[in-house]
Parts: sequence; C-alpha cells; structure tokens
Amino acid sequence: MGFYFSLPIIFLRFWFWEAPASIISFFASLNSAFLQLFSLPLMVKTYFKPWKNEYRQGLVAFSIGMGMFIKTFVILVDLLLFITLFLTEIALTLAFIFFPIAVVLSIINI
Repeated sequence: MGFYFSLPIIFLRFWFWEAPASIISFFASLNSAFLQLFSLPLMVKTYFKPWKNEYRQGLVAFSIGMGMFIKTFVILVDLLLFITLFLTEIALTLAFIFFPIAVVLSIINI
C-alpha cells in the first residue's frame, strides 16, 4: 500500500530529473555524431590547407585560396545545420519537460 503513495514522487523524479538527463545525453551523442559526419572540426582544423592537397609549384597559393573559399561556404552551411539541430533539441527537451505542466493546466482550466 505504501508503494502507491510514493508513485507521484517516482514519476516526478523520472520526468523532471532522470528522463531529461537521458535526453540531454542522447542529444550530446547526436551532436558529436553530427559534427563528425559533417566534418566541421576537420574543416576548421584544415582551413588554411589546400582543398585537394595540391602542392605543385605555382599552384600552392591558388589551392590554398580555393580551399579557403570552398571551406568558408561548407563551414557556414555546417554551422547553420548544427544551429538548427541544436535549437530543435532545446525545443524538444523543453516540450518534454513542460508537457505534464501543460496537461495539468489544461485540466484545471476546463
């Protein structure tokens, strides 16, 4: 019988502590995979290197300049996608946390 009285506490601990921690952990893993798949850290590290490792005499400066030009747009698109992903993750996490509150408020206002 005492177990039934502790169910609201168990639910609150799960919904507002354990589940958001797991969701944030999952999203951190997703962000890490996203960054690796879209090569954003690699693009930033190799920004001042040629795009296709062209080191022939006379073409090095052009290759570095072309690599910087292409990588600028690739990095900007990667950042735009990453920011979109991150904002979506924040919105989903907040929606999950506030869902029980919205349900209770909608029941009260009926």
